[in-house]
Amino acid sequence: MATFDDLLEEAGSFGRCQKRIFAMLCLLSMPFAGVYVGIVFQGFTPDHWCRDSVLVERREACGWSLEESRRLTAPLVNVSGVVQHSSCDQHQVDWNATKLSCDREELDLSRVAVTACKEGWEYHYQGRKSFVTEFDLVCSDGWLVDMYQSTLNVGFLVGSFAFGYFADRFGRMKSFLVSNIINVVAGIALAVVPNYIAILVLRAIVGFSVKGGWMAIYVLLTEIVGVKYRRTVGILYQMFFSVGLLILPLLAYFITDWRWLQVVFMAPYAIYIAYYRFIPESPRWLISQNNSSKALKITEAIAKENKKKLLSHFEILTDDEVDSSSASLLDLIRTPNMRKHTFILMFNWFTSAVVYQGLIMRVGITGGNIYIDFLISGLVEFPAAFLILFTIERVGRRVPFASANIVAGVSCIVTAFIPDSMFWLKTTVACIGRLGITMAFEMVVFVNTELYPTCVRNLGVSVCSTLCDVGGIVSPFLLYRLASIWLELPLIIFGVVALVAGGLVLLLPETRGAALPDTIEDVEFPDRKKGNQEENKEMKQILKTSEAA
Repeated sequence: MATFDDLLEEAGSFGRCQKRIFAMLCLLSMPFAGVYVGIVFQGFTPDHWCRDSVLVERREACGWSLEESRRLTAPLVNVSGVVQHSSCDQHQVDWNATKLSCDREELDLSRVAVTACKEGWEYHYQGRKSFVTEFDLVCSDGWLVDMYQSTLNVGFLVGSFAFGYFADRFGRMKSFLVSNIINVVAGIALAVVPNYIAILVLRAIVGFSVKGGWMAIYVLLTEIVGVKYRRTVGILYQMFFSVGLLILPLLAYFITDWRWLQVVFMAPYAIYIAYYRFIPESPRWLISQNNSSKALKITEAIAKENKKKLLSHFEILTDDEVDSSSASLLDLIRTPNMRKHTFILMFNWFTSAVVYQGLIMRVGITGGNIYIDFLISGLVEFPAAFLILFTIERVGRRVPFASANIVAGVSCIVTAFIPDSMFWLKTTVACIGRLGITMAFEMVVFVNTELYPTCVRNLGVSVCSTLCDVGGIVSPFLLYRLASIWLELPLIIFGVVALVAGGLVLLLPETRGAALPDTIEDVEFPDRKKGNQEENKEMKQILKTSEAA
């Protein structure tokens, strides 16, 4: 009985058809970057202080600068060892009862009582609007900014499970279509609703649909190409996310209102709806649904576009990668090696999300030029994909994976202790950390698939990757709340977590050159599998020798 891989070899493993589909679908990763980390610009918290309407009027009448009026409004406070004007308190003064002239002398306000802001805040963010400035999400309400990112990751978590089921039940392209429709409706609605609670709800819905659609297409791309191209296609698909990161600061620089920026993020998904007419369903999925005839028609169309012919006559197709329906969660932890792999992979998914998102969002709170800093940090992601492709077949998986985590961890800790005066050194070391965690994030995906046996592979990847979304929920709270204590404290936490993750990776087996395990016994007794592989190689060599004779 022929397998789909046999048929795909004749139709073309990565011909013109697959390249066209890849070129169209890889664009999906670009707007996903805006959805995922757009909070850096949409939720930017500028320098702020308490608003006093009387002083605002006096400033406008006298032509004072913002800094001059701020000195009268905000008391001096010690923040992480630095004396600066308070962002959340103001002098309790009735300025109407004072004789404050435009040619004012310096007033001694050190003994004046202090109170919390009463009339809202002023922002040093002229000509721009973030949702922080629109809804005054500062001081005691600052945690609501964290919720904007956390609700997105809650949506990711639910969407991964829901669309994983939809894609297996109804097909990859139907799931993709539904995802894009929800993206457009919820994403545009998010840009116009006036209430912040409604924004958080819609943000979760966007997370639910956008992650599900992105995953469905990732699976589709790996299913329509030959085995030897899958890893490359998967890594390049993720690399286009990095292209989106480079475009993001340019968009944010020219689009000054966070609501219009939201529209720009979601508009491409309206175009992607049309893809449904031009991209076929996964033949591999059709075979799993006992629809071999339609799978054969699609494969014939692929062969025609690739300018190839199917020489053999395949009437019944099977997919030798269809997972067993009897897999259960207990299979992931019942035996020693499976349990070890599961816990280490879960921790690495969690670490990758926490550190990766944390380092990106940190760009918005360091006080530098947010657009240039974001662009520089985005550029360092490109070498990650090429380093992975260069090392995994030469060195293996385990050492580069562990090294990436360790480099990220060390860089985070070192960056925390480099003084701000050494700007370029601090930026360079931080970028090395970003490169390391990007490599680790991209590697955990395929290392996860290689360590689990066929019978529980999809289940194992789904369960472990949920820790990625849990990490995403936790990350904004770790970053913003700890940074309010000491700006560099989150980097220490990120560094320690990444170092632990790197050390744990060294406990995993090397999978380079090893056949994918088919059963749990293959994972628990890998030497037995290796022995069978060597026997098979010897047998093939004997058969070749016999044929030559």
